[in-house]
Amino acid sequence: MTAGARAGDEHCPILHVDMDAFYASVAIRDRPELRGVPVIVGGGHRGVVLSASYAARQYGVRSAMPAMRARRLCPQAVVLQPDFAVFSAVSAAVMETFRAVTPLVEAMSLDEAFLDVSGARRRLGSPAEVAEQLRGRIADEQNISCSVGVAATTHLAKLASRRAKPDGLLVVPREGATAFLHPLPASELWGVGDKTAEQLDRLGLRTVGDIAHTPVGLLRRALGPLTADHLHALAWGGGGTTVTPRRSIDEPDRSMGAEETFSRDTDDPDVVRRELLRLSHRVTGRMRAAGVVGRTVTLRVRFSDFTTITRSRTLTDPTDIAVEVYVAGCDLYARLGLQRARLRLVGVRVEQLAPVIGSHRQLRLDSRPHGWPEAERAADRAATRFGSHAVVPATLVSSRRP
Repeated sequence: MTAGARAGDEHCPILHVDMDAFYASVAIRDRPELRGVPVIVGGGHRGVVLSASYAARQYGVRSAMPAMRARRLCPQAVVLQPDFAVFSAVSAAVMETFRAVTPLVEAMSLDEAFLDVSGARRRLGSPAEVAEQLRGRIADEQNISCSVGVAATTHLAKLASRRAKPDGLLVVPREGATAFLHPLPASELWGVGDKTAEQLDRLGLRTVGDIAHTPVGLLRRALGPLTADHLHALAWGGGGTTVTPRRSIDEPDRSMGAEETFSRDTDDPDVVRRELLRLSHRVTGRMRAAGVVGRTVTLRVRFSDFTTITRSRTLTDPTDIAVEVYVAGCDLYARLGLQRARLRLVGVRVEQLAPVIGSHRQLRLDSRPHGWPEAERAADRAATRFGSHAVVPATLVSSRRP
């Protein structure tokens, strides 16, 4: 989008980030021979299409379409079976990228989320600038694209991201909300299903502007008071302004992680270990804030050719201590024996999370009465009062962020 498209984002703290043809993009990202080729994900003999690449969509193929119809529309399409383990892993990494920007992330599905970035302005810039940074990171780290809507309400942000597709950014300024909304089809409003759309069409209300300029009393008689008031408010730019943190739509937290893409591929073990230390502190800080501990430490590395591998280790005792996660991560890295292999990305994840209350550690005869747990919790208190960089490991004081 042009600079003009970003103007007016001062009062638009809500982002809706939506991956572009997510399942298809992930399925073909490591298969360059399929780029630009019509690809359908899912859809067995009698199934439905899970996702279609944009090349396939040009033939009319859409998600949830019966597979037989999709193949008739685009017989030359390559049909791939879904790998939900890969989809979930990419989704988790994307959501962690969002949470590195703001804790106010509401996951709506594997491939979309709302973010409230009002608290990130001083650190990262305006909402549109944050959106551009996120789009760049996701493209660089996951090799897929996303579209972002920036607005004052969740409803407007979602509509904006849809209009920005594919691979775009659209800001809807607060003062331009009605100009953006009113030309849209009435079916674009949240809550307008097939039945409500038929009722609106019988009334001659075909655009959002038609609904906005219809007396509320008439809408109530036709649609009922709740639906009428809801649609009328949305038509004038209303909608939710609160993002409720939610990690997924149906699962509790089972792991926490963080990863970083180097600005340049590196084969320096010292640089990798410093980043492992930084990521270990980031992850365990969030774990302590959430009141959880974990048993399994997972290391993730991506090479310059985008090949990605993971290695895991289960600890004797559950932990939320950065030093313990870091030591495990470094040992996993050393055991890979990469020998100057150039890395693009490194990540740390702690799995098998459980509430810290009720978790027990095996006591040792040589344990000191005070140690790393107390030190890191003291650092947490300092960070709460003075900012996240108030206390950092000495190793990271002089090192520049990769």
